[in-house]
Amino acid sequence: MDRFNNDAPRKMFEGNWTCSECGGAITQLPFQPDESRVGTLKCLDCHKKGRERRSERHMFEGNWTCSECGKEITQMPFEPRGDKPIKCFDCFKGSRR
Repeated sequence: MDRFNNDAPRKMFEGNWTCSECGGAITQLPFQPDESRVGTLKCLDCHKKGRERRSERHMFEGNWTCSECGKEITQMPFEPRGDKPIKCFDCFKGSRR
């Protein structure tokens, strides 16, 4: 099954697990959890909260140039080191395909 096919219904796994953050009950998951990771499971609400926190990442301001296309870059999610080439978001995204 194509994992990017959004029309196909997602298989859900039934169980009795506990959220590692809030202690709430988890009865369904979209994957079969590995026994060694059961203690790290999160309910849907806690999972979503974690994603929201990640999006609030600190951005570094500066004046850089993309090493591939030459586009000006004014914000980066990390502070670039002088010895490493940096890419704009579009070039970075294109290189990950």
